[in-house]
Amino acid sequence: MLKLKKTLRLALLTAVSLVLFVLENQIPAPVPVPGVKLGLGNVIVVAVLFLYGRREALAVLTVKIVLSAVVTGNLGALTYSAGGGLLSWGGMCLLRGLLRPNQLWVASVLGAMLHNLGQLLAAVLIAATPGLWAYLPVLLLSGMVTGFFTGIAAQAVVKRLRAPAP
Repeated sequence: MLKLKKTLRLALLTAVSLVLFVLENQIPAPVPVPGVKLGLGNVIVVAVLFLYGRREALAVLTVKIVLSAVVTGNLGALTYSAGGGLLSWGGMCLLRGLLRPNQLWVASVLGAMLHNLGQLLAAVLIAATPGLWAYLPVLLLSGMVTGFFTGIAAQAVVKRLRAPAP
């Protein structure tokens, strides 16, 4: 029964992550630079990493990436999303055991910066255009800012989901 409850909770969290992604797509980009996004769906991925673990977060991330591409009809985005998502996940996994619950935002900042780096690396390799690296400072800065806010939101989600039910 516990395994079923965990599976259902992860499925629900994955759905929430996808809904947040879809909602974010309705919001105009905060900066007119390709690749700069708020990363609302990643709030859930970060929360799952700290609530459940690496494997569960990777599962949520993978399903979110695939379904996001299907929902938006942009299957070409899979490579960029996977590159950014996997690099982000790996970096946050390294920090997971080192942080206290009130420092979760640190992992989120690193994850956002690595996500942008991974997407940029994928773009440079696919387009064979090294000039794209000029975007790196803006993408790293935006990753710091958005990662902080998504990290604070993820901390709130973790705190709420760890709290006993009323």
